[in-house]
Amino acid sequence: MGAPLGLIRELDSAIAQSSDLRRAAMLRQLTDLFLVGAEQFSDDEITIIDDVFIRLVATIEESSRALLAARLGPAAKAPPKVLAMLASDNAIEIASPVLIQSECLDTGTLVECAKTKSQEHLLAISQRKSIPEAVTDVLVDRGDKQVTLSTAMNAGARFSNRGYRVLVQRAKGDEELAVSVGGRRDIPPLLFEQLLAAASEAVREQLQAEKKHAMTEVATVVENVASQIQAQAQIDSPQRASVRVLINSLSEAGQLNAIKLDEFAKTGRFDEIVAALSLMANIPIAAVERTLTDTRAESLIVLARAIDLPWETAKSIIALAARKFRRNPADMAKCTAAFQRLSPYTAQQILDFHRTRPRTATRH
Repeated sequence: MGAPLGLIRELDSAIAQSSDLRRAAMLRQLTDLFLVGAEQFSDDEITIIDDVFIRLVATIEESSRALLAARLGPAAKAPPKVLAMLASDNAIEIASPVLIQSECLDTGTLVECAKTKSQEHLLAISQRKSIPEAVTDVLVDRGDKQVTLSTAMNAGARFSNRGYRVLVQRAKGDEELAVSVGGRRDIPPLLFEQLLAAASEAVREQLQAEKKHAMTEVATVVENVASQIQAQAQIDSPQRASVRVLINSLSEAGQLNAIKLDEFAKTGRFDEIVAALSLMANIPIAAVERTLTDTRAESLIVLARAIDLPWETAKSIIALAARKFRRNPADMAKCTAAFQRLSPYTAQQILDFHRTRPRTATRH
């Protein structure tokens, strides 16, 4: 390990004197080094690597941090301090790959994020492969309806008795949640009875029948029912449906391009921009809407670069979003520099992660 550690020390000493572009390249080099040799590094060596990661991450732009999170999130072994730093980032594009995928993330960091971060962060945590009781206690306390339902539907989530009491209380008048909570195989019998007492007749009959005749299949049945309810709630409005027909027709005719998007943006056709970006980037409508409502332009820059839009078109869309949501105009000089620094390849890698991430309870 002598040569790698020598390289790490060289990287460490060069950080303060390097440009943004050089620091991004150093980060990629360090990430490659770690992922290739992760199983061979000792704890002391990982501590050194972790410290260099922390120094680098503090100096790089958001898109580079998002790419780092997408690469470290699925890793079986990862430096703990930088994982916690990425998981705690206010930008959900950075935090979500780690919050959803990393099995190296400690419970303390998850609890702190659940206590202090946004509902999008909580939704990401609710999609983890397994969630301990200390974390679900916070999710069901702080989470909105979508977070709570996502957590209840997660077969890998574990709930304390207190957590189940909160779920049962929140399920009153909420048939989706009542079905999901009642269908869990680990719900305490007394709390199941309380849930039934407060549930609607339709929910009560369904849960009683399932518990009686197919106890081991309840979780699967309930999840399917909840998915059907969600799908029904996500039917397009007539206006949105007509917009999507238009965008699909333009695409099939080969006319959905940067020129058309620039025209939509300059004439204030926000719904058309949303539908077009969704189709061109192959990501959900809701993800595009979150990008456009974000007060920061970085996410939109990543999206524009990933689908190879020219800067003038991206600038028109940024300006449209500012007008639509009555925000101050973005600093176009900074946006231009960020757009030029970000390669289409890096942007596509970031977007690829968000195409494949779980979409539990996503609204369209």
